[in-house]
Amino acid sequence: MTPRRQKRLLITIACLVGIAGSVGLILFALNQNMNLFYTPTQLVETGIDGVKPHDGQRLRIGGIVEPGSVVRSPNSLEITFNVTVGGPTVKVLYNGILPDLFREGQGIIAQGVLVNPTTVRATEVLAKHDESYMPPEVAAAMKKSHMKPVYTEQQLQIKPISTQEQM
Repeated sequence: MTPRRQKRLLITIACLVGIAGSVGLILFALNQNMNLFYTPTQLVETGIDGVKPHDGQRLRIGGIVEPGSVVRSPNSLEITFNVTVGGPTVKVLYNGILPDLFREGQGIIAQGVLVNPTTVRATEVLAKHDESYMPPEVAAAMKKSHMKPVYTEQQLQIKPISTQEQM
């Protein structure tokens, strides 16, 4: 091979190695920032497409806060509660101030890290913002497990505002 062809070959190989390295770093970064959504049933039993998350994985879990499961620490902001969609329950540990709309029987999504198959340490808790909204993933999971939302007497007494009353 002539020196000119050797030089071209080395430059081509260096470019290909650089491109492969860049693609690898991009995929690694995307994998680190991915938060998959799970229901309690998927987390405990089946996983997504048969693949269960591993301990330490970042994820989102959604469902209904199980009535009677909220426990608040008297000395700190530590709160534990159970989330379900009619099947298995998952315990959520959260240290912080919960949203104003958070309550038992309410739909929530918690983002955090899986401690074990039945426990999630949440870094963020989101509560639904009105009585008619349900996160699509939670609604689909509840429909699949045939669980109806649990409403308190106070929630049932609130009448929705019609569009004519708003004007």
